[in-house]
Amino acid sequence: MKQRIVFSSFGLFILLLVGFIGTSCDSNDYNFENNPQGNFEALWTILDKNYCFFEYKNIDWNGVKTEYSSRITNNMGNDALFKLMGQMLSELKDGHVNLIASHDITRYWSWKEDYPPNFYVDIIDNYLSTDYSTASSMKYKVLEDNVGYIYYASFSNDVSNSGLNQILSRMSICNGIILDVRDNGGGSLVNVDRIASRFFNERTLVGYISHKVGAGHNDFSDLYPKYIDSSNSLRYQKSLIILTNRGCYSATNEFVSTMKHAHNVTIIGDKTGGGSGFPFSSELPNGWSVRFSTSPTFNSDKQHIEFGVEPDIKLSMKYEDVLYGKDTYIEYARTRINQGK
Repeated sequence: MKQRIVFSSFGLFILLLVGFIGTSCDSNDYNFENNPQGNFEALWTILDKNYCFFEYKNIDWNGVKTEYSSRITNNMGNDALFKLMGQMLSELKDGHVNLIASHDITRYWSWKEDYPPNFYVDIIDNYLSTDYSTASSMKYKVLEDNVGYIYYASFSNDVSNSGLNQILSRMSICNGIILDVRDNGGGSLVNVDRIASRFFNERTLVGYISHKVGAGHNDFSDLYPKYIDSSNSLRYQKSLIILTNRGCYSATNEFVSTMKHAHNVTIIGDKTGGGSGFPFSSELPNGWSVRFSTSPTFNSDKQHIEFGVEPDIKLSMKYEDVLYGKDTYIEYARTRINQGK
């Protein structure tokens, strides 16, 4: 693990899984009892040994244990235990952290819900109308002012090279393209690399990644560089504007950070929601599973992007635009493209 090896995002994910398995903590390793106290101790310990943002977020995990363990009782029902442990996990302020049972999944949504949405899907429908095209899970259309508009709802939706070729070929006549990834909650890093590579003309350093090498809160490997490769297929050379909001999370957060390094690209909108830790899962004695962040990623300046990526131009939706069914972001991007900026 001390070798200086360069990886794509997907290759890094495989490396980190291998590295993490060697240091991970499962409840069976400590023989926790299958009772409320035992399951609580298992959950706390698994996170204590493996979660990757304690130091960065300045979380007193021992203090959290003291606070929440005092509420555990021997006759506690599953619903009450599940709720209590979910509240404890919320102290991590991480949308990648979930407790998963057959009856429910805990979720932390404050990274998105505490901010203005700056996105209304019904207004997007006004621009796409009914004559839009679809390829590679993307809705796209050439607007009346010769600006291309693409909406990509989720990086979980498969993207093909042939589909990207079709979209970029049809939009080669446009003055520029708007790529809208607002409310895209993430998905596959394979799709991140596949799309991003169409806007890079050479191999480019876009960030770094690390992984846990021990049980201590600050036991991490050296930073490994992440590169994006230029596609061998059709690449876009004109202006590209990417629209973002707080709903851009996980793989979308990574995509926006990557695209900061692409030529002729401007990020417009709100800061992304964050979510830069690779998720991994483990199991409690009662069969519940816990998903959590294990490996932090960084931008090219070696700064954390767990709490989001700032846009190049910050923008908020205007009330009067929303009232008349217009999207402030799209209108601003169209003007900017047609002015040659």
